[in-house]
Formats: sequence, C-alpha cells, structure tokens
Amino acid sequence: MVERYARKEMSEKWTQEARYAAWLEVEKAAVKAWNRLGLIPDEDCRKIVENATFCVERIEEIEAITKHDLIAFNTSVSESLGEESRWFHYGMTSSDAVDTGVALQMKASLEMVIEDVKMLMESIKTRANEHKFTLMIGRSHGIHGEPITFGLTLAVWYDEMARHLLNLEQTMEVIAVGQISGAMGNFAHAPLELEEYAMAELGLKPEPCSNQVIHRDRYARLATALGLLASSIEKFAVQVRHLQRTEVYEAEEYFAKGQKGSSAMPHKRNPILTENITGLTRMIRAYVTPAMENVALWHERDISHSSTERFWLPDAFITTDFMLHRMNSVIANLTIMPKNMMKNLNLTGGLVFSQRVLLELPKAGVNREDAYRIVQRNAMRVWEEIQQGKPTTNEKGESLYLQYLLADEELCSFITQEQIQECFNYEYYTKNVDAIFKRVFEK
Repeated sequence: MVERYARKEMSEKWTQEARYAAWLEVEKAAVKAWNRLGLIPDEDCRKIVENATFCVERIEEIEAITKHDLIAFNTSVSESLGEESRWFHYGMTSSDAVDTGVALQMKASLEMVIEDVKMLMESIKTRANEHKFTLMIGRSHGIHGEPITFGLTLAVWYDEMARHLLNLEQTMEVIAVGQISGAMGNFAHAPLELEEYAMAELGLKPEPCSNQVIHRDRYARLATALGLLASSIEKFAVQVRHLQRTEVYEAEEYFAKGQKGSSAMPHKRNPILTENITGLTRMIRAYVTPAMENVALWHERDISHSSTERFWLPDAFITTDFMLHRMNSVIANLTIMPKNMMKNLNLTGGLVFSQRVLLELPKAGVNREDAYRIVQRNAMRVWEEIQQGKPTTNEKGESLYLQYLLADEELCSFITQEQIQECFNYEYYTKNVDAIFKRVFEK
C-alpha cells in the first residue's frame, strides 16, 4: 500500500523561523548587491554574509516593545554583527524584505505542489493503463448512459491535471517576483541595478513597477490556481465516493487489515479519505476570497492584506500538499471491481445500446423523429418491466431490450434482426480508446 501524506518540509517552510530566514536571505542579497555597486566595502559585506543571524525569541522580546516585526528582526540581526551592521537594511523598506521573503517561500512551496501534481498524474496514468479496457457504465445526471471504460474516466482526470500543471507552472512565473525599490517604490534611495542584482541572486524576477508592496493580484493568481486544482481533486474524490456506494460498489478505497469503519456497525467500510478530501477542498477554495480582496489596498499600500496572508498562505500550501498526497494514496491503492462494473452495465436490460440502434435507422431511410419514437417506446417498456421486477435477460442470454426490439415489427421492417443484434456489442464502445489514450498520454 502506498501512503504518504503531507510532508514535514512543507509546514517547515511556513514557521516563524523560516519566515525570518527568508528575510535574512533577502537582506544578504541586498548587501551583496550594494557591495557590487561599490557602496559596501568587501570586508563589511563578508562579515554580514557570514555572521548575520537572528534569534526568534529575541525578535519576540523586541517586537513586544516596538510593535513592528521587521524592526525587531533588524535589531536582532544587528546584535549578531559589529560596526558593519550599519549597512544592514540600507536603503530598503520593510516590504522589500517581507514581500520578497514571502516570494521565496511561495516559490519553494509551489515547487513542492508542482512535484505533488506530477506524482498524482503518474499514479492516475498507471491505473488508467491498467484499466484501459475495463468496461463500466457512463452516467449523466447519475443515470446510466452508455458504456465507457474506467481507463477513460482516469484519462479524463489525467488530462485535467495536466491543465492544472500548466497553470501552476505559469503561476510560478507570476509569483516568483521580488522588489528592493524603497519606501514608495520610487527607487529614490537605491538604483534599479541594486534590485536587479539582488533578485538575480535570489532566483526571482524584479517587480517591473512596484509601489511599496508586491502587487496582490499575483497572490490572488496563486490562490485561484490552488482553488481550481483543489476543485478538480474534489471532483475525483466525489466520483470515488459514488463508486463506493453499496448500491454501486464498483470501486473502493483501500481498507486495511484491522481498520474499523463504525463504532456501532462492524460491517461498515466508509470512503473516509475522499470525504476528507472533499472537506479540505472547501477550505482551500475559501482562501480565494480574501486573496482577491487583498488586491485593493489603499494608495501605495496598507496592511489589511497582511493578517489574512499569515493565515491563508501557509494553510493553503500545507493543506494542498496534504490533499494531493492523500488523493495519490487513494488512486494508487483503489480497489476496482470489474465484475460489479459489468453487473451494473447490464442492470437496465440492454438500454445502454439505445443510441446505437437509433443511429442505424436514418441509414435505412427513416427520419429521426420516427426513429426516436420507435427506439424510445421499447426503452420505456423496459423501464416499466424493470420496475415490476421482470428479469433483464431470458434463458438465451438476450437482454430485455433486445427481446422487445426483435419483436417490433415496425423496426424490423427497416433493419434486419441481425443488424439489431449487432448493435448490442460492447466492443463498439471501446474501438477508439487507444486513440484517446494517445491524445491524452502522448501529447
């Protein structure tokens, strides 16, 4: 059984320690950039880069007095340095360090999410090939439609995940942006080259035209990308939940030895993992609203965005990581019941072949209205007979619907009984599976 859920590495990227470490990385990049521009002497630059450090507890002590986290951070770092500390945070504003630091955290976290998506896609692909020709009923409105294969269902999921992968990779380009542009983003106290050098050092792109913050439409893009991804994962989870229903029972979450489903009913085997995923998705989508509302800040900035981002950024990433790993475990270990799929496929006594028969009649010169009338009236008979408990096949193995069609004189005046019988062929519905798989998995 494959079971690997949220990684410790993801949550570690959003601790207070990690937050300050990102700020320090930005500040050191700025020091190196100033040194390259000739302002900070080589020896002072070396001392800062090698010796600058911070203490979380000390920052908290200072912040209790200053009521300003970045100032408290700067003070703590300065205490680890000598006279060279005068160059630390030179020409910068708080958001230069804070927003650029968050960009580093988002970039590293999104890289992990992208890795998760690729992992899930590989699991889906493996199971899709395994069940490429495993017949099952396709459903619309929850009602039986026509035969498909479980492999095609999984191919749909893979293709959807491929779109999310592309969206996330494009979102990376949007959020991997930093700034060192000064108090109002006017570069009054630092040249543009400083920002360019520092961002190159950090592996980020400069914000082309900042004010005092990185613009929050970038963050909103991230939130919506994660929300869309989560919505598709929920789609897959909901389908697994439906397939595990007792009346359906075509697939089931792996049920481990010794696992219990209910404190009262020992027989229960519940789809708890996919139900959990459905709930987690609601949380991830919920973060889209505050991220969108953070786009509209007062003038060059306010800090109304800051409080929400301390919640939604770590939670969205950690929850997404957990959810993707859990869904991967569900897919990799999903129990498939081909016999039950075939049983359900035959549940309606051959009605799943109605369109196949319908399409034969226009070839014989019958107009569509008459063709539909002939095919539907026999189908409605079958529905009524099923409601009354009539067997769906006879002793010859012929489905109830086929029996009625073969006995319909009007129908048989247009097409032969052999043509009717040929319509009841499952292979007709799998003839293009290979071509579809090539479209999805070889593009």
